[in-house]
Amino acid sequence: MMSVSNAQETPSIQICRIMRPDDANIVGNVHGGTILKMIEEAGCIIGTRHCNTQSGDRCLAALARVERTDFLHPMFIGEVAHVSAEITYTSKHSVEVQVNVLAENIVTGAKKVTNKATLWYVPISLQNVDKIIEVPPIEYSSPEREEAGKKRYEAQKLERLEDKVRNGEIIMSVSLPDRQTKEPFTVVCSQSSLIHLVGPSDCTLHGFVHGGVTMKLMDEVAGIVAARHCKTNIVTASVDAINFHRKIKKGCVITVSGRMTFTSNKSMEIEVFVDADPLVEAEKGKYRAVTAFFTYISLDKENKPLPVPPLKLEGEEEQKRFEEGKARYLQNKAKRLADKERQQ
Repeated sequence: MMSVSNAQETPSIQICRIMRPDDANIVGNVHGGTILKMIEEAGCIIGTRHCNTQSGDRCLAALARVERTDFLHPMFIGEVAHVSAEITYTSKHSVEVQVNVLAENIVTGAKKVTNKATLWYVPISLQNVDKIIEVPPIEYSSPEREEAGKKRYEAQKLERLEDKVRNGEIIMSVSLPDRQTKEPFTVVCSQSSLIHLVGPSDCTLHGFVHGGVTMKLMDEVAGIVAARHCKTNIVTASVDAINFHRKIKKGCVITVSGRMTFTSNKSMEIEVFVDADPLVEAEKGKYRAVTAFFTYISLDKENKPLPVPPLKLEGEEEQKRFEEGKARYLQNKAKRLADKERQQ
């Protein structure tokens, strides 16, 4: 079910869907990837609709980046997800969409906010996939809101450029016999890969993969890494910025790889890469398409957090990645505490 607001100042929509068994893990927690996919679908709809309100080329909003997304509360089978999306800023060639996700227990009527996310889209012409068209501006309620949006735009643009530096690394796959000989709680012991052939159902009208499909696969791999490390029920706690560096075309084989980079007492950070390998245009070679960091927590049978086994580091590179992960962990922890103080 979807509802639409025609307000000129802040175009918005809401999508509702009941969570079913195939949306969740074996204990009933809805997969983080399922929620990310719904968030992206709402953002794509509102972004595409807004960018086609002007005359000229018809276009489709393509996902370029997802800012850090926290999973505030778990969602369960049988609950209804209410996904609300609103355009909050437009630059010349990009659209910022802010999304809120609410879980409703339709038996008790209880509601809770599970996610808040910010996504950036670029409008790609349906006639020429290499052409990014201009975005119709929105009206702001105040100059301050426009200026705040501009600051967010400049910040994410800078972070995207910085992230490209990491794009040369490769995660080597580990076979099952090899894994059985690896020491527990090491990076190699838990690292995982998933290979997927991109088909028509994965793609937009352009023939390129939906951002939500990619994020769902990334969450699956990150979840496997987390589960292999701690051997318990695990859930997505947050996702650092997801950067979509290059489009993935129908017919490509994608390799989604994940490895543990950092563990605190009750959380695990997993780095995830998506590499695309064109089968038909093999001469173009494999390339890095998407990167992100996922954070997971371990839960007991009552859905209460469990301690996470410490990560055993092997070599300077793993130590370096661990220290970088620790810095991100401390930075995010400080930000959460600052946000709590502001709300009090």
